[in-house]
Amino acid sequence: MALTILNIIGSVAFALSGALVAIEEEYDIFGILVLGLITAFAGGMIRNLIVGLPVAAVWHQTWSFASALIAMFVAIVFPVGVVKYGIKPMLLFDAMGLATFAVEGALYAERIHGSAGTILVAAAMTGVGGGVIRDVLAQRKPTVLRADTYAVWALLAGAVVSLGWVNPYTPWRIYALIGVIFVLRILSLVFNWRLPRAGKAT
Repeated sequence: MALTILNIIGSVAFALSGALVAIEEEYDIFGILVLGLITAFAGGMIRNLIVGLPVAAVWHQTWSFASALIAMFVAIVFPVGVVKYGIKPMLLFDAMGLATFAVEGALYAERIHGSAGTILVAAAMTGVGGGVIRDVLAQRKPTVLRADTYAVWALLAGAVVSLGWVNPYTPWRIYALIGVIFVLRILSLVFNWRLPRAGKAT
């Protein structure tokens, strides 16, 4: 039940993220809904492709889907209020969504006895895949591919699962890992942690 609730929070956060980008780019209502849904659920679809599950299974998450739609309609009806008052809280929800989806993706891959590489890729793509596709469709440079540490925490979640440190049948360990990834993401925002860049050619 707790993981389901966290899934809903993550879906709402990512749907709002996509909707706000669409509003900034002056998309119409259809464009806002499409970009929001892609941001919220594309990562899960990619994960299912990686681990061999039906892509359509993502749409069986009824509560997550309904919550994401409600959040996007709120953004459409009250765009100024959402942008003005929702950015900072949304960063917290986004961090929780990243942590939840990355761990979930890793556990999906571990469940089918995937290799360490499969688990890492499943964790990363579930956590950040939707955001990458959102930025590409909005013709923006994907933030995850620049200097942000966003994807690092998703990969860390995958590494922990692949090493067998989290037993999928021990819920408290799953929640503890989600908590650690969440805290690390928040710390990276607070202290502005960045990955090093290659030196510019002279």
